[in-house]
Amino acid sequence: MADRQRKLKIQTGVVRRIAKEKIMYGQEAVEIAEKIKKMQAGGEDEYVIRKQKECLEESERMGPDCQKRLQQAVGTLSSLLETEKDLEETEEYKNAVKQLEAVQQAA
Repeated sequence: MADRQRKLKIQTGVVRRIAKEKIMYGQEAVEIAEKIKKMQAGGEDEYVIRKQKECLEESERMGPDCQKRLQQAVGTLSSLLETEKDLEETEEYKNAVKQLEAVQQAA
């Protein structure tokens, strides 16, 4: 039983981490875009601006990747919750359900 609870706890952590990553990459992209605008307005060196644009592109590429990984992790956690119905009273199960609800509300 402890092994199954541990699996649930680990998968819940995976979903939490990827959801947080997705949010952070989105915030980072916005911050870099603002920084680029300020640099362009301030007449910064073109090389520095180009490097910042590369960072922005990388952050923007990570969004769809995180979304894909999040969908997979949510699917895995949902399946695990379905197969482990007998653990409904455990703290790990309740945390997993809460995390799924939080991710679904954020989407």
